[in-house]
Amino acid sequence: MTVEKGEQRTGSRALAVLPYAVMAVVTTVDLTAGPGVGFLPLVSLGPAFAGLVGGWQRTAVVGLTAFVLCLGLGVHSGLFESRRGLTALLSVAGVTAAGVAAAVMRQRREAELASVRSIAEVAQRVLLRPVPRGAGPLRIAVSYTSAVAEARIGGDLYEVVTSPAGVRIIVGDVQGKGLEAVESAAVVLGAFREAAHDEPDLPAVGERVERALNRHLSGERFVTAVLAEIGDGPRATLLNFGHPAPLVVRPDGTVGFAAPPDRALPLGLTLHGAAAPVPYEVPFTPGDQLLFYTDGVTEARDAADRFYPLDERAALLKDPDPEAALRSVREDLVEHVEGPLHDDAAMLLVRYRQSR
Repeated sequence: MTVEKGEQRTGSRALAVLPYAVMAVVTTVDLTAGPGVGFLPLVSLGPAFAGLVGGWQRTAVVGLTAFVLCLGLGVHSGLFESRRGLTALLSVAGVTAAGVAAAVMRQRREAELASVRSIAEVAQRVLLRPVPRGAGPLRIAVSYTSAVAEARIGGDLYEVVTSPAGVRIIVGDVQGKGLEAVESAAVVLGAFREAAHDEPDLPAVGERVERALNRHLSGERFVTAVLAEIGDGPRATLLNFGHPAPLVVRPDGTVGFAAPPDRALPLGLTLHGAAAPVPYEVPFTPGDQLLFYTDGVTEARDAADRFYPLDERAALLKDPDPEAALRSVREDLVEHVEGPLHDDAAMLLVRYRQSR
């Protein structure tokens, strides 16, 4: 992150100097080649570049500098004895005016985009509320990266609810992207938040979410999701609706996927007559970790078209701080793809505190 910020600062400084560098080069060439070559109107490139990268005030200053420079060079070369000097001045003035207008319009668009981003961030906080960092013996951390970088919001979803039956979790992935995916995610999360408090078991929670989603969806859209319930016992109960199986990491370094006994269809496809998923249990005792994630993590590809090997990177979760552990995985994931992710990527880590 520090390297990226340093590169951005270097790029900004280069763009700030560019208009003056262009005018300096044109001045040198004009003085060297002489007035007969006709390089003087190219001084207008200074305000032209300034209008592309700077504010309107800076563009006006660069334009004024170019005008004075053009005037001085014209007097030095005797160009005002003909129309060439006046033509060069008019060129600089015209380009400066166009650059100032372009800078004003660009700044307005940037302000509108900043407003949209702020609204998206508020919507993100409402839709994906901060999860509790702890619940009983559990420590919890979450990481979310949207593929829609401008909006910072996508179709992956997660929630953690403390209910009378224990801690209940959902992690899911809405088919598709954009506003429709966000709306579907909101329906799933709203239904889960209510059902997690009211329903006696995970199948009942899943049925309630399914009903709410079926009222919302149309066509072949669906949501993959995995639900979990972690109570006082040494086990976690999972209910998987066609979602990637959570990764289980034991204190001795053993790594495995908590796959369901039978694969079930995602939420929203019950109209096809498939059987509902069956809940299953996995051992979950002090020192164990459960990593829930979406396919944006495991299906991220590197330059050689290889998927991200999440199970092979389980050692990154050794950090005592769950948030730092997830941050290490996220940074490794970005390094694997060598660029921005092409799909939303959510990870939720649940760690059972070591007994003392």
